[in-house]
Amino acid sequence: MRQEDLLREQVDITEKDAKRNCVDSSNRGAVLMLQGTASDVGKSVIVTALCRIFVQDGIRTAPYKSQNMALNSYVTADGREIGRAQGVQAEACGIEATTDMNPVLIKPTGDMHSQIVVHGKPYQHLSAMKYREEFLPVAQPIVMEALNRLRDEYDLVVLEGAGSPAEINLKQRDIVNMNLAGWAEAPVILVGDIDRGGVFAFLVGTLELLEPEERARVKGFIINKFRGDLELLRPGLDWLEQRTGIPVLGVLPFLPDLEIEAEDSVILDSYASMPKQGRDIDIVVIRYPRISNFTDFDMLAAEPDVSVRYVQRAAELGEPDVIILPGSKDTISDLAFLREQGLDGAIEQYMESSTHSQLVGICGGYQMLGDVLLDPEAVESGKVKQSRGLGWLPLTTTFLPGKKTIRTAGHVLPDAPLSLYTMEPVIPVGGYEIHSGETVYSSQVGFGLVTYGSYVVAHTNDAASTTSRGKDVAPLFLVQSVDEEERMEGVCRIDGRVFGTYLHGLFNSDGYRRAWLDGIRQAKGLEPLAATFSAAARREIAFDRLADHVRGHLDMDQIYEIAGLPKNPQF
Repeated sequence: MRQEDLLREQVDITEKDAKRNCVDSSNRGAVLMLQGTASDVGKSVIVTALCRIFVQDGIRTAPYKSQNMALNSYVTADGREIGRAQGVQAEACGIEATTDMNPVLIKPTGDMHSQIVVHGKPYQHLSAMKYREEFLPVAQPIVMEALNRLRDEYDLVVLEGAGSPAEINLKQRDIVNMNLAGWAEAPVILVGDIDRGGVFAFLVGTLELLEPEERARVKGFIINKFRGDLELLRPGLDWLEQRTGIPVLGVLPFLPDLEIEAEDSVILDSYASMPKQGRDIDIVVIRYPRISNFTDFDMLAAEPDVSVRYVQRAAELGEPDVIILPGSKDTISDLAFLREQGLDGAIEQYMESSTHSQLVGICGGYQMLGDVLLDPEAVESGKVKQSRGLGWLPLTTTFLPGKKTIRTAGHVLPDAPLSLYTMEPVIPVGGYEIHSGETVYSSQVGFGLVTYGSYVVAHTNDAASTTSRGKDVAPLFLVQSVDEEERMEGVCRIDGRVFGTYLHGLFNSDGYRRAWLDGIRQAKGLEPLAATFSAAARREIAFDRLADHVRGHLDMDQIYEIAGLPKNPQF
């Protein structure tokens, strides 16, 4: 079947829908697009800030990014998967995120292959070349129909580009930068990062590589991440405006401690591998190459008594109170990395020598803690694989076609063997699940030799002879999702020192997070801290702080004019 027919089948695009993309857009909401001179110049953060500012000013606003490449994803209310940045931007707008805000999500599974997610559902695993040659030529109806639905519903849609619009080798089949700006007739603001150096060369060089009609779409510059005296920069700003005829809309000073969820794992480079001084609890997160949803641990890092650090080598492990195996886009490959680095042995040795330390697995990390991982249908990475797990929990995971993407809420089971310190009779938990693996107790898989495709794996009904060190385990949570009956979720070793769960966002549950941390404090002979902050309130404060910062340094009147909006809108 042709890619175009496959896409139509996936998202139910009709010829009528495709023609609708070309009709008059005068009655639709306005559009404003931010593009960057490179990746990681701060486009996502500035879009988040502008979304918040416009909403504060009474404008019904939505974010949009036609194509996003990210391993940090977000689950919508209807159980679909989009880029995390667009989910966060929707939260800044005070609206529910939908797949229209990010119709195409690319999740890399290796250097040359990715899983393509279209409107929140896995579509295909494609090489970079096949994606470019077969998918992109037929993707325009997908991205434009999504954008037009948003424009029909909102007063303003703030579009975000990807990477740079001046990538000459990618421009012809672009669906996320200047081609998209042309289809949508969107004015463009170009963002440059002065912190990396050469910002004037980046801005002018990008313009020089654009076609005349593309260059005409650029209506302003934003210089981001500035540190220093603005007066020393001013001659350069004057030169830039004279050289290009395009106004500088503002210079944004570097804002530390943003507390806005990041999408790109490059931010993990800023985390030290050594524990922070003066923090009582040391938490280590294993940073494997395909780590996903690392924002699971943002609220832990925000706690006043916690140091969160990311490590890649056994020598960096130290003597932590908690070791966390996070999510992964390619669990079996990342498990191999963990072994190559000697982390499996280092973790085992440390857990055996420590009396209170805990080992935690989230999603892919949960799967690694089991006995066996099987991918007989090449679901995760496009290759048939199997692997022996770390053997801390008596579990077997089989990766199956399709993906479970749901929001989940529930509570800690009364008899769960977790080491918690709380006076509350019920501890609520919530989060979301994104996984292809189905995890069961190894004893449920079968006895003797079990065949999975071309693989034969030994299982036994003798619990003592399994590979797992954690044969005595109990479930953790009682949870429920929309259109689903209550079910047990997660597994914990009876001694409370090893547990795993599929719940991303678990540590955003305030009561659970603090009860768990205070349980660790108690095990160390420290007094509990009890409640410290609300994750939801902290997120709202962070949005407002960012919006105030950006509003104070940008010419918002000019930005309103560029977007075609009245300066004092009455919506």
